[in-house]
Amino acid sequence: MAPKWRELADRIAEKIRSGEYAPGEQLPQIRDLVEAGEGSKSTVHAAYKALEAEGLVTSSRGHGTVVRDRPPLKRLGIERYDKAKWRDGDEVAFIADRVASGRAYRRNEQTQTVSKVPAPPVVAAAHGLPEGADVYARARLVKEGTQPTHTLTSYYRPEHVEGTRIVDPTPGPAGRGGGFRVLYDAGYEIDHMRETLFARVPTADEAQLLQLAPGEWVVELHRTTFTADGTVVEFALGVHAATRFSWTYDFKVPDSAAEGGDKK
Repeated sequence: MAPKWRELADRIAEKIRSGEYAPGEQLPQIRDLVEAGEGSKSTVHAAYKALEAEGLVTSSRGHGTVVRDRPPLKRLGIERYDKAKWRDGDEVAFIADRVASGRAYRRNEQTQTVSKVPAPPVVAAAHGLPEGADVYARARLVKEGTQPTHTLTSYYRPEHVEGTRIVDPTPGPAGRGGGFRVLYDAGYEIDHMRETLFARVPTADEAQLLQLAPGEWVVELHRTTFTADGTVVEFALGVHAATRFSWTYDFKVPDSAAEGGDKK
């Protein structure tokens, strides 16, 4: 059997999803639920903390526990990198997610710092460089309004980006079309990517930077971007607040037997 706090959390979550508790509405005080026989103070507190960690509510001193007033952002899969968006237009990846989510955005909701740094082991391995070799790190903090949603740091070989807008620390995307357009104009057209995702507990600095609720995890993203000849032109490491995104991938199902034919 599930613990009592879990059962209570599930009942409240169902009321939130059905609209019985509307977005922006304050949930009952813990003492009220205790008096109503829903469980002990520790049971109700644990249920509320679970709902907060799952992104259904927010909690703050003076405001109590309130139903979140907006669903998580859609974090698109392959569609967010559609060349028509950034090569022919100005819809960089984080903006594509906002458009797909029906949410407003401002280009300056992405801030950044750019510096030349020694390549950490994971970056050196992705680029095929010796550990400690010089790379450019373009670190972004992306917000929705005033709330941070994620960080993303892209690492580049100096010879690919020296003198381009990618190394310009001006807030916002690196000009029209963003970094992928800069690489395209420099002769490095992106062709394919590999993304790896995993969830983990945030560091104290990440929890503070992303304004995470107690107990909220992050999703770490590793993205390696290649040209058609296999050259790695970007390795990106992102840290996303887990409850602020839903991840969607739409792709053709492969049939390796048909594609391989009679090959052994």
